[in-house]
This record gives sequence, structure tokens and C-alpha cells, in this order.
Amino acid sequence: MNILAFDTCLGALSVAVRWRSIEGEWLLSEAYEERATGHAERLFPMIAQVMEEAGLAFSAIDRIAVTLGPGTFTGVRVGVAAARAFALATGCPVAGTTSLAVMAHHAGTSIGEERAERPLAVAVDARRDMIYFQLFPDRAIARSDALLVTPEQAAHAIGQQRVLAVGSGVAAVVAAAGGNVEARLPDLQPHARSAALMAPDLVPLDRVTPIYLRQPDAKPQADKSLPWVTS
Repeated sequence: MNILAFDTCLGALSVAVRWRSIEGEWLLSEAYEERATGHAERLFPMIAQVMEEAGLAFSAIDRIAVTLGPGTFTGVRVGVAAARAFALATGCPVAGTTSLAVMAHHAGTSIGEERAERPLAVAVDARRDMIYFQLFPDRAIARSDALLVTPEQAAHAIGQQRVLAVGSGVAAVVAAAGGNVEARLPDLQPHARSAALMAPDLVPLDRVTPIYLRQPDAKPQADKSLPWVTS
């Protein structure tokens, strides 16, 4: 299975292509940039770059993987619109997951053995004293969907478990939960590499729907001539 994956949800932009060589070996080509804005302008050039490095035509892609949110409204919208556009153009199924699940997977490669022994919480600063939060008891399964909660609500969800927490919201969670939470990787961002690695185990979506969790401050007018960019 040849997989094109990308993430545009938060403070980075990343693309990865995972494919099998003629000998059957899994190969991966990727690109990653930390950036607060400009995801829409850079996404397609980055995809073209990674596809060229992989030596694959778009017709060779079997599955598209995308982070559906939560994240910035514009960032989530860019990724979902691109996934819909590629699906429309190629007929490929789209598999999606949360940006926080991709962060949890990526954190596992950095934390190593500690990740295998302890639950992991992903907490991302959502501003206005809120965080995006998701709890992962083991490597594969989230305890709940991604949530928009206060640090105190996240601490309540953690309870008495001794948890590793990653992401830009970890300081607030540690302050609310006390000694049960150990902060790691506060600068962690989602990475398309993890989305590509997760993709074979994700169920293809009937409809690619964004996970916003919070209403935008200003709702943009949809361009009716581009049906794949509507929410």
C-alpha cells in the first residue's frame, strides 16, 4: 500500500509518503516545517517535492491519510480540503485521525520504554484557558475522543494514574493535576510520518469531516464552486 499523508493542524506543516520497494521493503520520504501561518501556500509544493523524492506518480497512491483536527480553524480546513481534493482527483480512500493521536504516536518514538509502561496524555494549548486533550492508555487506543477542556477537567480525566503528558498544554495540566503528571516534549507538533505509519490500521472514511471542537471567531464564506472545501 502506497500512502500519502499530511498534517496542517497546528504549528507545523508536514508531508510523508510511505511505499514498498520492488523488493518489498517499506520506504518513507518526508518533509517537515514549523510555521504558524502559510500552510495553504506551502502544502502542495511540499507534497510535490516529497512525491518527486519518492519517485511516485499520484496514480500510484493507494490511500491518503490526514489529520482532521483539532487545531487552528484555518489549518484544519486546509488539510481536510486537500484530502477531499486528492480523493476526488484520484479516487483514493481517505483515512483520518486526530492531530493528538498523531502526536501520541510521534511521542512514542521519542519517549521509548517509558511510553510502553505508562499512559500518555496529549495536551495542546487551545488558548482562552482551554486545552485540546486526549488520553492514551496504551500505544494503540485512546481512552476518549479529542476534547476541548479546562486543565482541571483534564486532571479529573487523568485521576490517580501516573501519566506522561506531551504538548504545549502540559504545564497547565501539571499545575492542575499535581504529581501524577510528568511533563515531556512541550514543543511537540503532529508529524505526517506518524500519520503514514498509522494509516494501514485506520478505517477509510465515508466522509472527510473536520474536527474543530471550537467555533471559529469568524466563519469564512464557502466557495460554492469548490465543493470539497465546504465544512
